[in-house]
Amino acid sequence: MAITVNIDLGYEFEVKAKAADVFAVLSDVPTSVSFFPKVDKLTDMGDDVYKWEMEKVGTAQVNIQTVYASKYTSNKAKGTVVWQPVPGVGNALVGGSWNITDKKTSCAIELKIKGDITLPLPGLMKMVVAPVVEGEFEKLVDKYIANLIKKFGGEV
Repeated sequence: MAITVNIDLGYEFEVKAKAADVFAVLSDVPTSVSFFPKVDKLTDMGDDVYKWEMEKVGTAQVNIQTVYASKYTSNKAKGTVVWQPVPGVGNALVGGSWNITDKKTSCAIELKIKGDITLPLPGLMKMVVAPVVEGEFEKLVDKYIANLIKKFGGEV
């Protein structure tokens, strides 16, 4: 038995850095991921595909780990970084995008993330587990954004 938890997050913020500097960090997957908390391992699978292995959460007896791969495409002219889920790797499908807009003295950033995480738990657990998983994922992304804002000199 398994349950699937859907994740759908969107964020908008503005930082004091130049758009080119922000793009340089966000389009370099290993650099960008270095700001994301609780990543156990990032593996370059070639062809702009990266496998994420998050730290295990839970207790020694009962724990879950999110593992997935995404293919990244960057477009400097458009200020975008897009990632698509790669099926068949791990227990999640995660996609999303960065949209970077130059504001002359600052830079507007939009982040969208959509995903499905499949957990080996009975269906009855979904009502209890889904909000916890969603909340944990949201906390990780909040910390990621806070780390990036600090890197980029603070919010405007």
